[in-house]
Amino acid sequence: MARPITFLSDYGTADEFAGVCRAVMARIAPDVRIIDITHGLPRHAVRQGAVVMANAVPFAEPGVHVAVIDPGVGSERRPVAVLAQQEERVFVGPDNGVLGPVLDACGGAAAAVDLTTSPFRLQPVTATFHGRDLFAPVAARLASGASLQEAGEEIEVSSLTRLELPEPRVYQDRVVAHVTYVDGFGNVALNVAHDDLASTFLRLGHRILVQTQHAQVTVPFARTFSDVGQGQGLLYEDSARALALAVNRESAAEMLGLSADDEVTLSPAS
Repeated sequence: MARPITFLSDYGTADEFAGVCRAVMARIAPDVRIIDITHGLPRHAVRQGAVVMANAVPFAEPGVHVAVIDPGVGSERRPVAVLAQQEERVFVGPDNGVLGPVLDACGGAAAAVDLTTSPFRLQPVTATFHGRDLFAPVAARLASGASLQEAGEEIEVSSLTRLELPEPRVYQDRVVAHVTYVDGFGNVALNVAHDDLASTFLRLGHRILVQTQHAQVTVPFARTFSDVGQGQGLLYEDSARALALAVNRESAAEMLGLSADDEVTLSPAS
């Protein structure tokens, strides 16, 4: 029975890249459902794509999950397919760390293969479009029932590239967080998870001083956007249960001058 394919990339929608990959998958596996997570990630944003992948995939039916954010395409970085420990999910993409967080969320890697000489690849494999020539056809064949071992040459899971993500620094009087990504509404996700909150002063209803390189504002720790007036800011837990900053009906990223990897200091408002 065919398994679904989820597909995430930084290809955008102005060019044909994402559509051609979908066309390759559909031609090889016409009965397979292809679910687009997003193609609107910033170009080459490996860490942001890794976070989005980890947030989104657990809500999808187990299947084949493709992530193509690949600034090193055509270099010595390996194209890989990886079987997760849980639910027999298979992840396909470049071995540049983009698959690391989602594999961690799925219990880690159980097995992996190098796709460089995969018998499922399109010929010739171009140096700049592995999404079409490697990842799409491999994903389609895996979704149609091919085994991981048929897709490529086995490699040690310990050799997979790990993504170094910053950790929040928690002190008695402040939390130093980092921006993991900015969504299309300008909401700013931080690397402070729900489970981190118990050891901090961050509590629903409290007022929090937010300091960035470009701005300093005081906002409430609120439940949702409409808890504040239009144009007012808030700190909240987003749908991934991570802390985030928003401005009701406006862009927190623009107001605070924030982008991915920027540092944000949170402290109790006096």
